[in-house]
Amino acid sequence: MDFSLLGPISVTTGAGELALGPAKRSSVLALLLLQPNTTVPLEQLIDSLWEEEPPEHARTVVQGHVSRLRATLARGGAEAYGIELATHGSAYLLRLPEELIDAHRFAELVALARPEAAPADAVPLLREALGLWRGPALTGTVTSPPFAAAAHALEEQRLAATEALARAHGALGEHEQAAAILYTAAVNNPLREGMVAELMRALFRTGRQSDAMEWFHRTRRLLDEELGVGPGARLKGAYEEILRAEEAGAGRGGADSGTGRGGGAAGAAGGAGRAAQGAEREAGAADPRRTTAADPRVPAQGGRGPTGGAPGRTTGPPAVPRLLPRPPARFLGREQQLAALTTVVQSAVPGESPLAVVTGPAGVGKTACAVQWSHAYAGAFPDGQLFADLRGFNEGAAAEPVEILRDFLLALGTPPDRVPTSAQSASALFRSLVAERRLLVVLDNAQSSAQVRPLLPGGAHCATVVTSRSRLDGLVATDVARPVPVQALGAAEGTALLGAMLGAERVADDPDAAQELVALCDGLPLALRAAAAQLTARPRWRLARLAAALRDERRRLALLSAEDTGVAAALRMSVARLSADDARLLSALAANADGHLNASVAAALAGADPEVIQEGLDRLTEMHLVDEEATDVYTISTLTQLFARDEGPAGGSSGGPEGKPGGGSGNS
Repeated sequence: MDFSLLGPISVTTGAGELALGPAKRSSVLALLLLQPNTTVPLEQLIDSLWEEEPPEHARTVVQGHVSRLRATLARGGAEAYGIELATHGSAYLLRLPEELIDAHRFAELVALARPEAAPADAVPLLREALGLWRGPALTGTVTSPPFAAAAHALEEQRLAATEALARAHGALGEHEQAAAILYTAAVNNPLREGMVAELMRALFRTGRQSDAMEWFHRTRRLLDEELGVGPGARLKGAYEEILRAEEAGAGRGGADSGTGRGGGAAGAAGGAGRAAQGAEREAGAADPRRTTAADPRVPAQGGRGPTGGAPGRTTGPPAVPRLLPRPPARFLGREQQLAALTTVVQSAVPGESPLAVVTGPAGVGKTACAVQWSHAYAGAFPDGQLFADLRGFNEGAAAEPVEILRDFLLALGTPPDRVPTSAQSASALFRSLVAERRLLVVLDNAQSSAQVRPLLPGGAHCATVVTSRSRLDGLVATDVARPVPVQALGAAEGTALLGAMLGAERVADDPDAAQELVALCDGLPLALRAAAAQLTARPRWRLARLAAALRDERRRLALLSAEDTGVAAALRMSVARLSADDARLLSALAANADGHLNASVAAALAGADPEVIQEGLDRLTEMHLVDEEATDVYTISTLTQLFARDEGPAGGSSGGPEGKPGGGSGNS
């Protein structure tokens, strides 16, 4: 049995990963794992689980989560591993061998490594330690200060291990490897002066002194702009060390440059003259805000920036990708949403890359809205438009970020053999290439915030539009994403869409039936287009005839389908991403006759604890399978009710994005 804190919170056995349940339950486990074999007071758990004032029944909620965790661990065979979740008065103790926790193994491996004294032994130890990380630490826990502080502490340990690995490679004379390791970490932590200083030294020791100096000046500007301070001692020390080494090399007239020997920056200066020409070919400036690639592993691809800046070291203009799909046919309305997208881009804080998240239920037309706006404003992004379907709600697995990044880098002109194979390196290179471009990135059908983050451009001139069935609250919290909700069409808008699809005269001949069709389709454009397809195939039918057929709830979902397109297929992909518990809750809610209910009614229908039901309702609301019209007033649409009744609790058990069961999104 293995416990993971260095990424999404998880427990894995030989039979697979255990289903932990909601975020608060994962958070309880995480807090106990952060203090293994130590009693954790109940009050500490309560303080950590609720960012604001905890509810009166907080003790009962925590006790319930502990009880369910104990049962989950028992089902996974905890006793055989020497694991026990015990109660000690008003405190809890998770007794287990600490080597089962990835964070403990990570710390032990780092402690064993001695990068300066025994670099050859340190390299495999540190690589094994860093290989334990599967994403940001404590992913899936609640967003409270105690968990944020714990995640930050773990992240600091990871960065320290990264720097130690680079020092070990440097001690072995493997400066290219050191620069490659430090590059991505420095891009993601641009104000970490010690890391930038070590990257400068590593670049200089490979003969790339201009890149090293570029990193210094870039970091100096960032420190001044964002913190209002100058470079610290470590950064200035690296800068002065390189200057002295360059002056010493120039004073010798290059007499020693052929040997390439000597330790530290001074030794590297002797080989700088010989290496300079190769370095010019090998890479561009180390500033990710320029279009030339600063990654030590990748040749420069850049060219002019959006403001007409000087070209990088390249032999041709940069590639200008045009990857948007064709505009949606017969697109109508959505003026409010289109205006909101424009506002997100135009009102962005200077220096920030605007990010909009177009959200709404399956079939509401999120993709159409995003693509329509993107074509209308493509001229504002002369350096290209990128588009990717993240397949968050398609058949099969969602797209991996590294797969999308490869497509983006190829579209931007990166040679195939120069595309990094890891998502982290590919993401860093992508941000570097687009940093000074005016580029639009459209990420459709996103499953989770974690899937989106590696695909975000870093340049202030870039804009990103994401579509999702989930609210993607994580992007709102960490990346200041601006939500653009898309609702179902009203009677007038829905009738206009039918007129655009069928012809205004045919709709005008039967206006009452047209309005009834809009109501029977819940105002969903996907359903209305499927209904229009049925009528187009039957030109002699009046609208009233289809409306009469749709009144039969047993046939409605089948009639609102056209080959591979339909409401049932879209909803099926939503429900498939739910945990089994949330799918059962949705099925129970569908039994409510009028589709209106509160948490108490939902708990009665599901026969479950109100606290657990509230969390389930929150997840279903986040997924737009349920709407919260007012505080504790929930509605479920007729089509969703029909689907949930027909299909039953068919949800999976893998959980949703970022450790929250039931998360996800889709393109509709």
